[in-house]
Amino acid sequence: MSVLMNLASAISSCTPVLRRSFHSSVPCHRLQKLSRLRVVDNSELGKQAMLEGKPPRIIQVYNKTGIGTTGDIVLCAIKGLKKKGVIVGVKAKQPCFSPRTDSNNVVLIEDNGAPLGTRIVVPIPSVLRTILKEKTHAKGADYTKVLSIATRFV
Repeated sequence: MSVLMNLASAISSCTPVLRRSFHSSVPCHRLQKLSRLRVVDNSELGKQAMLEGKPPRIIQVYNKTGIGTTGDIVLCAIKGLKKKGVIVGVKAKQPCFSPRTDSNNVVLIEDNGAPLGTRIVVPIPSVLRTILKEKTHAKGADYTKVLSIATRFV
């Protein structure tokens, strides 16, 4: 009996801890705190996080409701850093003439509104133009710079 216990403890001590390559929690159709996002620009930070299988998570949604929609500014935790981002696509049901995407997409930005990457690799909704122009103020961050790196609009 003790031989079996010694064998079991030896096996458990020498096997490395394996990590799942998939997420066990259900993807959320509402973007709130701790929701996972997909980085859709070509920034190095975003590429590394997505390749490692550790997508960014929302820490804060900058609006009154705390639920993110297309065009909202969010604070993300990505690879141990805090970065701001603009939500450019959501899985939730959208109002008329706003496209719905297969994943919750974000573009990482700096504090002044300049994007971290140089290109957005997915089509973004054209309604985002009016939303980001409303959020841009003369003395604040210029969020319309995100539109200049987009390659396709839907």
